[in-house]
Amino acid sequence: MDALLLALLGCLLGEIGDKSQLLILALATRYDRNGAVIAGIIVAATTNALISAFAGAWIGPMLGADARLLFLALSVLFLGAGLLWRVKMPDTLTGWPTGAFLTTALGLFILGFGDGPQFLILGIATRTGNPALAAIGGAIGVIAALVPIVLLRDRLLASIPVRLIRGAGAAILLLTGGIMAITALGLL
Repeated sequence: MDALLLALLGCLLGEIGDKSQLLILALATRYDRNGAVIAGIIVAATTNALISAFAGAWIGPMLGADARLLFLALSVLFLGAGLLWRVKMPDTLTGWPTGAFLTTALGLFILGFGDGPQFLILGIATRTGNPALAAIGGAIGVIAALVPIVLLRDRLLASIPVRLIRGAGAAILLLTGGIMAITALGLL
């Protein structure tokens, strides 16, 4: 259950104000087909989470307990550092002739591949040995961060303190990741 909750909260936090939300905002506004865009979000988030969890299940048995903890610590630090980066508007995929669902699914899959939330799912699956819960939690976290953007459009981003949330989240994640790394290295 820890894997599910950690992945859900970490991925939700990692997506707040991120380039994925900006891409979804652009696609939802352009297509004005909420159902197709939401279906694309679900497919992309689930696929990325499954790939990460599968890789974590494959890597985990090859590492010792301290190495798995260090791997998780690095994924938490990576996500925390990513929250400090200034977010740029991604390519809005205006030249893609694939329709609302396929453009959303492929665009979000490509954009999310190797992103902080995906790396966090990988780290959690590696450490906990429970890739299914890590994948489910991560996918739910990403979906929970992106679907309200489709439904509320830019009103949501304008009403929440994105910069404050990202800064506080970065501080929490960097502190947590640092403590885990120090523990994994045997310095604490």
